[in-house]
Amino acid sequence: MAQSIRITTIDDSLSNARQVRQRLRSEGQLPQGLLREEIDASWRRSLQHGLNCLEGEARGRETARDLEALLASNRLLLDASTPELEYLVRQQGKGGLIILGDAEANVLAIEGQTDCLYNAGLGDLRLGTCWSESLRGTNALGTALVEARPTLINCGEHFLDRLSRFACTSVPIKDPQGKVVGVLDLTRDGVMSQPEDSLTALILAASNIESRLFGAMYPEHIVLAFHSRPQYLGSAWHGLLALSLDGEVLAVNEQACSLLQSSREALVGRHSSDLLGSRSPQFIARLLQGVVSSVQTAKGEFYFRALQVPRHATLGHGVALPRPPVARPPLLEALAGNDPRLARALRMASQGLAGDLPVLLLGETGTGKEVVARALHQASRRADKPFVAVNCAAIPEGLIESELFGYRDGAFTGSRKGGMVGRLMQAHGGTLFLDEIGDMPLSLQARLLRVLQERKVAPLGAGDEQEIDVAVICATHRDLKRLVREKSFREDLYYRINGISLRLPALRERNDMSGLIGVVLHKLGAGGVSLDKDLLELFGNYDWPGNIRQLEMVLRSALAMRESGESVLGLDHLTDSLLDDLTASCRQPGSIRETELELIRGALERHQGNVSAAADALGISRATLYRKLKQLRG
Repeated sequence: MAQSIRITTIDDSLSNARQVRQRLRSEGQLPQGLLREEIDASWRRSLQHGLNCLEGEARGRETARDLEALLASNRLLLDASTPELEYLVRQQGKGGLIILGDAEANVLAIEGQTDCLYNAGLGDLRLGTCWSESLRGTNALGTALVEARPTLINCGEHFLDRLSRFACTSVPIKDPQGKVVGVLDLTRDGVMSQPEDSLTALILAASNIESRLFGAMYPEHIVLAFHSRPQYLGSAWHGLLALSLDGEVLAVNEQACSLLQSSREALVGRHSSDLLGSRSPQFIARLLQGVVSSVQTAKGEFYFRALQVPRHATLGHGVALPRPPVARPPLLEALAGNDPRLARALRMASQGLAGDLPVLLLGETGTGKEVVARALHQASRRADKPFVAVNCAAIPEGLIESELFGYRDGAFTGSRKGGMVGRLMQAHGGTLFLDEIGDMPLSLQARLLRVLQERKVAPLGAGDEQEIDVAVICATHRDLKRLVREKSFREDLYYRINGISLRLPALRERNDMSGLIGVVLHKLGAGGVSLDKDLLELFGNYDWPGNIRQLEMVLRSALAMRESGESVLGLDHLTDSLLDDLTASCRQPGSIRETELELIRGALERHQGNVSAAADALGISRATLYRKLKQLRG
């Protein structure tokens, strides 16, 4: 992921591309020396594929059945990418698209301003369509796969004339063996004025996806992260090793090859003692206890952290493998911070769950709904049973039924041999967490309602039903009451899941920012790091639309910018784009009257005019809210 792309002056790039297209039309051949080297090579490949730069929009020919099989065959990649797609949409998707493609440039996911760009001429950019260079000419999605490196295609540089108004940048995604398995793309209408910032965001996201793929593809093995600087652990630049319990190196990422100055072929198959020394089993045993440790190797000193630990008894050489501490969610009391109302609501939710009542978590995206759900599970009598989370918005509509209920062998085209146990049955005895329940297709809501009432599940392709015993926690950022009125969410299902309702406050509504920052830094392995006064003030004045999840990503980026030995983060640890984002929407100080009115307006807007919900969010009664509105407007 350390590769870079060369970017010439934007005006020169656009001017040269226009000249080339004009001469290609008039002379029938491509002039030399006007386009960037990589763009020139891609245009010539496009010509060799027999493409016409003036061709119109091509509609995808894929059927729904083809799409279902395509998504099923890329399930690991989709699952690993979902959190990054959500983050990129919040940070980069305004006015653009975030696209995930597979190794053949087939589109697996599209997020962002889809309607705007479809209307601008991207009607053939749909789920399941192929955007390979051989079919669509020079485009970042397909060209990045051909080049196997990050690629920028700015305005005018696409081979097809109809795409000239768009700019896009893409980063390939590789599996633990170094094979390209997908591509992450950002597409905008208009010139990409700061492509370096967009590229950095995509590289970070692709690195996180690759880290998740390591764990998914080696679930029964040890995964270690390492770097010569401890602050880079958990960043896009750390190396990754997958080790067997006997200490054999099974896989490495590109950063590991760079740090160890060796090829993948030279590292895979070696024993960990070749890298870590003769006491490598004891060293790994310490890592598995959750300790960050350093070791002096032939290539210098490196800091290591265990990212994944298998549930086995011993390492090779007779060294006992200690069971790692279970990553338990924070205690409910700790989640509330200094907010007594939230603490009371959490206690009530816990008591309701203990009484087999369903719990409904409400709150904006990024407020920590899954963290709370896990904490509720951990505080329940089912703590030693499975906690199964299902993001109803992240699973494609064509697959959500099979994901939830499972299927028998041969139930549909592309189904896994032997069938699949659904998420509902996986949660048997434990807790089922249905995130973004408001985005569940209406057609499936009736079936889910029956499961929750009867506590029985029938997999697709099966005639028999299986009994299940689950505690149910649901979450959404949407207004379910409004969805019920609009007939897009079943009223009977709403009352079935709304046993105990709990609203999580947005980050801007909390008054314990310093404490939250300390908790997040500790989670990122930087418990000894603090923020200086200016950065803390900036954070306190920012609106945080992405809430705690956004705060975590900003702190991760700042930590990666530290020099060795630095323990205080300041404004100089933020990239220009992050600094611009944080200062652009800061709340401006004003009179107490103006501030109070703005808070009330904001609360009413967030709750679609619901006075009771707004008053609850502000910590005041409905009567007080009405009185203050009258005073402030008077």
